[in-house]
Amino acid sequence: MHTKGYGWQRQRGAGRVLRALGALALCAALAACGGGSDSPSSQGSSTALSATATLGKKIFNDVSLSASGKQSCSSCHDPASGHAQPNSLAAQLGGPDLNLQGNRIAPTIRYLASNTGFFFAADGTPTGGFFWDGRAQTLLQQAEQPFLNPVEMANATKADAVARLAKASYAAEFQQLYGGDIFNNVDNAFERMALTLQQYQLEDPVFHEYSSKYDAFLQGKTALTDQEMRGLALYNSPTKGNCAACHLSARGSGGSMPVFTDFTYDNLGVPRNLELRQNADPDYYDLGLCAREGGDLAARSDLCGAFKVPSLRNVALRHAFFHNGKFKTLKDALTFYVQRDTNPEKWYPQNADGSYDKYNDLPARYRRTSTRKRCPTTANRASPPR
Repeated sequence: MHTKGYGWQRQRGAGRVLRALGALALCAALAACGGGSDSPSSQGSSTALSATATLGKKIFNDVSLSASGKQSCSSCHDPASGHAQPNSLAAQLGGPDLNLQGNRIAPTIRYLASNTGFFFAADGTPTGGFFWDGRAQTLLQQAEQPFLNPVEMANATKADAVARLAKASYAAEFQQLYGGDIFNNVDNAFERMALTLQQYQLEDPVFHEYSSKYDAFLQGKTALTDQEMRGLALYNSPTKGNCAACHLSARGSGGSMPVFTDFTYDNLGVPRNLELRQNADPDYYDLGLCAREGGDLAARSDLCGAFKVPSLRNVALRHAFFHNGKFKTLKDALTFYVQRDTNPEKWYPQNADGSYDKYNDLPARYRRTSTRKRCPTTANRASPPR
């Protein structure tokens, strides 16, 4: 944890983003007011970790566990970038030769200890789950999948991943923790490898720090500037930014600090990103929640195009925004929110009849499900989609 000055002097904090974004001060304030380790110096932790978590940290940073021998968990979830991807690519490269593009940007994996498994709330709102489409129910399941994903670490089987683990420099530590014959049982070894990663994320404070200026403000230890206060008012106002409808900014029950997400899903009509190779096919659409692996929500066409609401903590450290990495700066992401419908010419291609192909990363039949009542700003709600 940061100590002197609560750590925000070294963070790319609210004040810096506010000065850069001027009139867009609101969301910028909470872009970096979410706490955490916004400085490269926070990549490690002085907190004593259990043997399981210590082993998980080694696995998290070990490139030898991938088919390419060049990719680890930290390759896509970089501590210096708030455990999001370290670059502005629309999706990271992986696979056996590290030349296959993923399908979506790598999301931050911080503050996920506050998340739950996927469920429908009493009002029918899809909530929880891990990954952009909530397909994993636990941190453990989330930790397992990249090892076997053909465009990520690309182990062909669990046995391949375990064989690589058995050759690691810390293999003896793994055996000491789980038994000398652990590598003889592939399923058990693979699950315990993921378990160590889960424990690392649960124990290391870097994944859930609350050390920003905004956290100190909520605790009554500091004051926000006038500009930051204006931004906060806009952020919270239901008739202005309304950002807090999805990215909760108030302390929770028992005084818990906000993580700036309600862990729900929204269809924002983000423009198609042609940097994604999959989008070279004009008939391909990433439909998100309704098309996730397993097909359990295939009948829910109202959920097509919906993706997880991410936490805004440490967002000023990120290099690409939204599930498809369409925007590369926080200012552009915020401007899209404000002007999505009022200035479609800025975001969408023009049709032959002079209109604009709004929400062009969705088939026409799903475009009316685009969110218009919670997260987008008042300006976005002014005109119905065409």
